[in-house]
Amino acid sequence: MAGNSTVAIHADRDVHPSRAVAPPIYQTATFWAEDANQFAQAAVDPRGKDFYTRYGNPNHAQVAAVVAELEGTEAAMVTASGMAALTTAVLALVSAGDHVIGQKSTYGGTASVLQNLLPRLGVSTTVVDQRDPQAFERALTPKTRLILVESPSNPLLQITNLAAVADLARAHNVITLADNTFATPLNTRPAELGIDVVWHSATKYLNGHTDVSAGVLAGPAELLNRVWDTAVLTGATLGPFDAWLLLRGIRTLPLRVKQHNINGQALAEALEGHPAVARVHYPGLPSHPQQALANKQMTGFGGVLALELNGGFDAADAFLGKLKYPRRSASLGGVESLTVHPAAMWRGMLSEEQIAESGVPLGLVRLAAGTEDTADLVDDVLVAAGQVAKATT
Repeated sequence: MAGNSTVAIHADRDVHPSRAVAPPIYQTATFWAEDANQFAQAAVDPRGKDFYTRYGNPNHAQVAAVVAELEGTEAAMVTASGMAALTTAVLALVSAGDHVIGQKSTYGGTASVLQNLLPRLGVSTTVVDQRDPQAFERALTPKTRLILVESPSNPLLQITNLAAVADLARAHNVITLADNTFATPLNTRPAELGIDVVWHSATKYLNGHTDVSAGVLAGPAELLNRVWDTAVLTGATLGPFDAWLLLRGIRTLPLRVKQHNINGQALAEALEGHPAVARVHYPGLPSHPQQALANKQMTGFGGVLALELNGGFDAADAFLGKLKYPRRSASLGGVESLTVHPAAMWRGMLSEEQIAESGVPLGLVRLAAGTEDTADLVDDVLVAAGQVAKATT
């Protein structure tokens, strides 16, 4: 396989050949066929690219080709958002009466699927502490059909032993679905560790410019064909222009992730031990309780870190208000640094009890380092933390 930068730039070259160096935007809802046989075939071609854009589009196929190559999977497909990728996959792979296992530390939207959506559809769920691989085995039932994992987790940056979960699931004929948004395929390749299907909120690092809402799934063609069948029905279709923007962003993914990794590590090291900070969660720190596992399954530790402010909710809110460069926003993975206070944001998504059960402290801040100059970001967060420390002493 070629290097990541080469793959990101050239892996889609033969998907829809054109003499244009920059791929054209196929801004069309439908495509015509030469004859009845061609039309009939296009209508049933899984993840096709030239029948009807809800079924597929050349811009979709180009993104999918690059993502599949980066993830090391047989195939990939795109959706209108990361949550569309997750919910479409789950709806395709489980039915009423089935059982799904998820993890305690996970993105709030994933937690809501497990706790709210699936039970309404007759699917039972169990949430486990993913730091203990045996917890997944204890949660297995004869009706378990799917295990949802995420590593590093949002927002606590906990690491899930993907190989151990994949081995367990395969032994019991259970499908595994991993959220690889935080790590990106540049830092972790879940498929190489045995995970069946990988998904991303491509809104984040894959696009990298905070101007697209998109999702992707990567895995075996047989499984993705099942997901595609459901996607055609749910209609969570990514627009051609958004797919083109996503592909444009992926071209520079290896360059950006390198700087995200540098900035995340520098911020974590600068903030650890600061008087305003009770704890820093970042898998690249020796203090991270799972650093050995992170070193084993990651090649870089990403741009996201979480810090617990001394002083709880109010201190966290004050810290966000004093930052110059990172802005208060619900997303991450763009070239600009963003920060969010999960306990404040999740009040609209989860109950107080669910937030408490997630283990997310009220004073925890998630800081997503962009690609700014490292020294500027470090100076900014240290000034803000210093002002918070002075105000709370």
